[in-house]
Amino acid sequence: QVQLVESGGGLVQAGGSLRLSCEASGIIFSIAKLGWYRQAPGKQRELVAQITDEGVTNYADFVKGRFTISRDNTKITVYLQMNSLEPEDTAVYYCNSQYDLSHVHYEYWGQGTQVTVSS
Repeated sequence: QVQLVESGGGLVQAGGSLRLSCEASGIIFSIAKLGWYRQAPGKQRELVAQITDEGVTNYADFVKGRFTISRDNTKITVYLQMNSLEPEDTAVYYCNSQYDLSHVHYEYWGQGTQVTVSS
């Protein structure tokens, strides 16, 4: 059974930091491209950051220099370190995993964790 379980969300003041974690099970973690997405009320879900199986990272322009994505294959966990948080970062943050195996594309989502940044 596939599970992506996020944790680390919460309420923080503007300028503060949070670290999100997403622990995976039931997937081939080592070959997966992992990502964090977010969805604010009334808005579409958007990509925040991704990291490939080789450790190559990609960030949305609105988080560059503030957020860092990393992965620990031994702990089967992907992290999102968020610094200098702004009220505009308030959203539900979702973990995403995707990979191709034998010409089949697999993609999974976590249940989301709420991040609220107060001004």
